[in-house]
Amino acid sequence: MFTRGAALTPGQVDAKYLTRINYAFANIQGGRMVLGAPADAQNFAQLTALRNSNPRLTVLVSVGGWLWSTNFSEMALTAESRRVFEESVMVFLTQYDLDGLDIDWEYPGLPGAGHPFCAEDKENFTALVRELRERFDARTRKTGQRLYLTIAMGAGDDVIAHTEMRKVQRYVDTVNLMTYDYYEAGSDPTTGHHAPLYADPTDPKKASSDETVRAYEKAGVPAEKILLGVPFYGREWGEVPEQNHGLFQVGKVVPGAYAPYSAITTNMLVTGAGFTRYWDDAAKAPYLYNAEKHIFVSYEDPESLGVKCKYVREHKLGGVMFWEYFGDPDGKLLQAIDEGLGDGNSKF
Repeated sequence: MFTRGAALTPGQVDAKYLTRINYAFANIQGGRMVLGAPADAQNFAQLTALRNSNPRLTVLVSVGGWLWSTNFSEMALTAESRRVFEESVMVFLTQYDLDGLDIDWEYPGLPGAGHPFCAEDKENFTALVRELRERFDARTRKTGQRLYLTIAMGAGDDVIAHTEMRKVQRYVDTVNLMTYDYYEAGSDPTTGHHAPLYADPTDPKKASSDETVRAYEKAGVPAEKILLGVPFYGREWGEVPEQNHGLFQVGKVVPGAYAPYSAITTNMLVTGAGFTRYWDDAAKAPYLYNAEKHIFVSYEDPESLGVKCKYVREHKLGGVMFWEYFGDPDGKLLQAIDEGLGDGNSKF
């Protein structure tokens, strides 16, 4: 996943290791899909030009997201309202020479960040992706250009309960699992791994990417359509006691704290910063603790990504997707994914 509000500069994106870019986000206004920012048109042109140097690259637009899912429920409510949206999608993809659409409705039948929702969302979500697939296939038959349809899905059981994944998966190319943010300082009073591969036996929530994958498979999604989501950022807590190096301890929000991997490597994983790296072998996850400042940080690194890529290969998943590109400007995490999936698996 890739988000950008400002204009890209030439060479800012290296497509060497990428097979798909999901540009976040387009918005929904008046029932139609619209640009999310004035610079988007220019950015689409730069990104689609990258296909010249990497022919396997596809460029999609993501619509919605955590904050812009407000109008999904109303848009999807009737066949007519969906038709208006779907027609706007087709115009949008043609205008900006894009390879498809990623639907990031957070979440059907649930409030997400306080969005309107209704009981009909469950069936309407299915209808929306079915109708989009029909339109995409019709366009492909006419032009010969394949159009991709993907969805971003949350890790909670309640998300699965409010969707018809066995039906939905028939119409989408991939289900992009947001297997991160299992722990957040703003909603969890205790620290924890925000993107563990497996559940630590002492984890009060027993959260894990593996459990989410298994839940979606049980709900009817084939393994080959599942993309495992990984974060290019960390989660931070303050006022955390030193017990267990801060893991699964009471903590508080650090105002303004946001830790992209680039900040972790330059500000925390350096001599004199006071942070010590630890490894939870049960969860296959790294974490940092600063004993002087009582700060705990959960994050992803090349070692944990190597283990996750092995998991993707062994479980025959479709590949890996990440949020988001600019959290790793030096490409260290992206290179780790490329090396981990170096047998031809997809990397998104």
